[in-house]
Amino acid sequence: MILAGLTHDELLHEALVQPRSARADFPDTRVTERPGWFQILTPSFRTGGLNEVAGAQLSDDEADAVIARTLAEYAAHDVRFRWIVTPDSRPKDLGERLARHGMSVEQVQVMAAAVADLAVEPPPDIEVVEVGPAELDTYVDTVAAGWSTDPEPLRAYLRFVSARRGPHHSFLALDAGRPVGAADHVAFTRSALFMGAVVLPEHRGRGVYRALLAARLRHVAAAGLRVVTTHARATTSAPILAHLGFATLVELDYYFNR
Repeated sequence: MILAGLTHDELLHEALVQPRSARADFPDTRVTERPGWFQILTPSFRTGGLNEVAGAQLSDDEADAVIARTLAEYAAHDVRFRWIVTPDSRPKDLGERLARHGMSVEQVQVMAAAVADLAVEPPPDIEVVEVGPAELDTYVDTVAAGWSTDPEPLRAYLRFVSARRGPHHSFLALDAGRPVGAADHVAFTRSALFMGAVVLPEHRGRGVYRALLAARLRHVAAAGLRVVTTHARATTSAPILAHLGFATLVELDYYFNR
């Protein structure tokens, strides 16, 4: 697969590896990175976000001990985290071992599209604005309500990110001035990673997700970026994105400790 001049391997790099370089670490974030292991631990984000294990390549003999030790580390901080199992993860039965240790699984499709190939028409009654200081609190409250999570760590993080003026961009969807959804993207040199899209339950089925997608596409096109990638839940957003023209690069399993 080649999209806008990027090969399949380059697209995977944009979707899986490049985001690490653009990550905005919180003051208490701890990152452990070495060949065959990538881990983020952020104790202040107890209900999700900035807590992850990926790229794990473990031997058969050590895998269960490492899993148990990692689970205990996050449990000591009472933190929810995800363990991403990729095709090159080892041992080959890593996912089965994580499940035996009590972790639940969610299937995710890593998808990509050329911006020029997408024609997403938003509904006329949904307004989408880029989040600035004036919209930040409303955005945070909308995301927290959509994901049923504590808004305060996210509020502190977004203020931290906004002060850095980095590559993160947040968007708020409004219906007659009322917040109905939110989404983000991170801009890289060659692509943008779309993430965090959420629509409040009572407003689903009205094109809010499509409006958020269209707004972000306009934003990245104006910045001269040619490719967008995303990690889409197999049972929710992935079918919508496939219908709109996104292609699946690889399927992954996300395992969660709670």
